[in-house]
Amino acid sequence: MTGSYHGASPGAIQHHYDLSDTFYALWLDPGLTYSCALWEGVADDLAAAQQRKLAHLAAQARVTRARRVLEVGCGWGSMLRHLLDEEGVDHVVGLTLSPAQAASISSWADPRCEVRLENWTDHDGGPYDGVISIGALEHFARYDATRAERLESYRAFFDRCHEWLPPRHRLVLQTNVNGSNSHLDRATVQELMFIIEKIFPESGIPWLSEIMEASQKRFDVVRMRNDPDHYARTCQAWHDRLRARRDEAAALVGEQAVADYLHYLSSTVRHFERRHLGLARIVFERYE
Repeated sequence: MTGSYHGASPGAIQHHYDLSDTFYALWLDPGLTYSCALWEGVADDLAAAQQRKLAHLAAQARVTRARRVLEVGCGWGSMLRHLLDEEGVDHVVGLTLSPAQAASISSWADPRCEVRLENWTDHDGGPYDGVISIGALEHFARYDATRAERLESYRAFFDRCHEWLPPRHRLVLQTNVNGSNSHLDRATVQELMFIIEKIFPESGIPWLSEIMEASQKRFDVVRMRNDPDHYARTCQAWHDRLRARRDEAAALVGEQAVADYLHYLSSTVRHFERRHLGLARIVFERYE
């Protein structure tokens, strides 16, 4: 691992994502897409909103009928499946630090899909026609890292993406960011620290300014949107689905874990609604 990586360890990633596939299946959409959806209208449902998000990000990456596409932080593989089944990509590579996620993808993957239990810092791949990363940047720098250390990690990531992509090809990034409302009361600080310590250890939310600075001289920003309301709605849907199946969830992971997750999801709804957090969808293009 390179000296410029200040992010979460494999153990910290597994603490969260390897809790139980069956547990997550109770409250995520059928594709197990564990990231902000893209909603349309009050009658929209979670599954449709997640599929719309996948299609939107793939379109922004311009990878329809591409030869090879990399996903950094591939989760349970919903984007990999979308790229193969809906976008006609010839070959996809997904990186994860979660053995449970890697095993889940391997259970359905065919020769067109390659999943690697590997940190992006160690990935020796490319060239790729596009790179997509959804909800992974939050794990690239720890919450207690200095700004200089965070920039070093993010810059190293953009350097690698620059190496993997030919000129005029795209990196599409979806990530939580710190919001514009920096006035945090004591209760909000306690909730945020609970999420850091109990749910996502060794991880930290980037500032949008850090992402922009780290990408300079490597990529042009083609398009950006901030969708905190979409993530508030997504977390509310997850919370309601988990609450409805609380007894089943408790039988899988224990009552305390379920209570922790319900608290994490309900408080996260508030953080997005109050703009303590934002949700950035950013399209980068390698300019040379």
